[in-house]
Parts: sequence; C-alpha cells; structure tokens
Amino acid sequence: MAKRLSEALRRFSNSWVALTGLGLFLLFTAVVLPREAARTATYAGEAGTPDTSLWYSSHELYEMAEAYGPEGRSLYVRSRLTFDVIWPLVYTFFLTAAITWVYDRAVSADSRWRLANLAPILAAALDFLENGSASLVMVRYPLRTPVVDTGAGLFTLLKWICIAASFLFLIGGFAAYLWRRVRRTAE
Repeated sequence: MAKRLSEALRRFSNSWVALTGLGLFLLFTAVVLPREAARTATYAGEAGTPDTSLWYSSHELYEMAEAYGPEGRSLYVRSRLTFDVIWPLVYTFFLTAAITWVYDRAVSADSRWRLANLAPILAAALDFLENGSASLVMVRYPLRTPVVDTGAGLFTLLKWICIAASFLFLIGGFAAYLWRRVRRTAE
C-alpha cells in the first residue's frame, strides 16, 4: 500500500506542482505563521503551546490549559480547527511534492528511497492526532483525559521527528540530485 501511495504521488508531482507547493509554503511561512504566532502569544504567554514544544508531559499540558484560562482554551481549540488544519496541509503538499520531484531525478526508479515522499504524510497525520488530543484536553479541562493527555505529547514528539526527517530527505535528495548531475556532465 505504501508503494502504491508513493507512486500515485509520483504521478501527481511535477515541476509546477513542486514550485506551487514551495510558493504556498513560503507565503504561509512569511505571512500567516507570524500572525498566528502573535495571536497565540496573547493567550499562551509564558506557558507555551503544545504545537511548538518538542515534548511535554500530561502534567505540563494541564499546566498550559490552566494558564490559558477559559477564553485562551477556547481560542486554542478554535485555532486547531482552522489554522492548524490548513498548515499541515500546506507543509505536507510542499514537502511531498518537493521530495517526490527531487527523488524522481536523484535515484533510480526501483529505489526504496522514493518512499521518502511518505514521511510528510506521516508528519501531518501525527500533527492532526496531536491537535485532536491537545484540543480534547483543553475542552474537557479541568477534567482529566487519561491516555489522550499522554498521547498528545507523544504525537508532538513524533510529528517533529517526521518533519525533521522530511526536510533531511529533501536536502539529502537534492544533494544526490546535484551529485548525479555533476557526474553526468563530467562524463
């Protein structure tokens, strides 16, 4: 199934799709992310947010929920249902298209490295699990939400690992692509 999904992405991703993904990613990073960060700072303050943390315990998540207050928790959940649905789609679109495009040129057609284009999809799935878990804790606060509260921190950590891996795959693939081009011109 993974190979079929990777191949389907390969058929979809061409130069224009990859450039469109890059443009959306850069636009979103330059315009939308700073606005959202400023809005988040109004309710999160020094408490921080689950989304930007690398890891947090369930205890720390409840401390954030307490620090946000009722209005902040409501804003947090609303942001997860708007901004944080669109953002994972934007970075997934960019990373998937770019990784697919570069590996299409960097490695042979039968290389397992082509499956690297699935890493951003896993990152987005984990991002959605993180958002859902943390939002459920915020909605139910001050009630405890066992398992979900622990899962939120784990999903966050795994999300960041997959995002980092995606960027490393992109950089590594681009380096392999350049190396391949240099070797061809030298021959």
